[in-house]
Amino acid sequence: MSIAVRTAGAGDEPAWEAFVSGCPQATFFHRFGWQRVLQRAFGHRCHFLLAEQDGAVVGVLPLAQVRSLLFGHKLAGLPFCVYGGIAASSEVAATALRQAACELATELGVDALELRNLEPSASGWPVKDLYYTFRKAISADNDANLKAIPNRQRAMIRKGIKEGLEGEEVAGSERLYRVYAESVRNLGTPVFSRRYLDCLREEFGADCRVLMIRQGDEDVAGVLSFYFRNEVLPYYGGSIARARSIKGCNHFMYWDLMRRSAEEGIASFDFGRSKQGTGPFEFKKHWGFEPQPLPYEYYLVRADSVPDVNPTNPKYRLLVNTWQRLPLPVANLLGPSLARSLG
Repeated sequence: MSIAVRTAGAGDEPAWEAFVSGCPQATFFHRFGWQRVLQRAFGHRCHFLLAEQDGAVVGVLPLAQVRSLLFGHKLAGLPFCVYGGIAASSEVAATALRQAACELATELGVDALELRNLEPSASGWPVKDLYYTFRKAISADNDANLKAIPNRQRAMIRKGIKEGLEGEEVAGSERLYRVYAESVRNLGTPVFSRRYLDCLREEFGADCRVLMIRQGDEDVAGVLSFYFRNEVLPYYGGSIARARSIKGCNHFMYWDLMRRSAEEGIASFDFGRSKQGTGPFEFKKHWGFEPQPLPYEYYLVRADSVPDVNPTNPKYRLLVNTWQRLPLPVANLLGPSLARSLG
């Protein structure tokens, strides 16, 4: 029988999740729960496409629509997610999903359809060469993990230990949000609402955890991580301005997460996405992680060229510089209305 593509409904969740769990191309960001998260936290309209053959799921493509007067109108798979695109059991299923997504993008009248692939496809679409990811296996032996980190970074971890830094897993999002909101303001980026973090924790439970780093009684850094198929992905991390004077603060945070993950049997550490030529890119590379390009591809509908909405675009430099100077309470008040369109 031929492959049929349709929009998934609530009743399709068990079959969708079972497929994602077993499909090598699928990631944490293909999980069905993202539909509820994006709708509840940001009000984004979701279109989760499901491919079926003989009654069985053979492919999925989660998409969400984002409208913004400042940043345009796109259909993405998925906003606020670093990986996405098509997960399918065959090239035929992938082609059917791609065609359905193009038709949907045209029907919605978006500027462009964006697929955040981990691997390149044969679509021939324009590709943005900007983002890289950093992933590698970790050992159950933390001495081996520490030795695998280059000498300079290993020394910074030890300095963090000498500074009296300690890690603590926490149940809520309040402490992380205080740290993260200050961190992204200092970078010149609007922060999303705390409700988004709460939605993530509520939706994904034990697969979404928060690690806070303290010096004495003060939170100086923190990171929210996702767990999927024996891999940990530190996702929303940051530190307060004072952390710059604490030697090895960020190094210690990621080491403490790696150490804890190894002890519970996690086999892979995903350092996440960074833009080429930035400080975070160099930070991860110097930890001994090899950068892997993320071939985000675009089907242009109304746009004439690939959209370039990111803080390194000179077009947004004035906005970034202005945001860095805002008092933190003002940035936290204004940020969510802008951040919902930046995913």
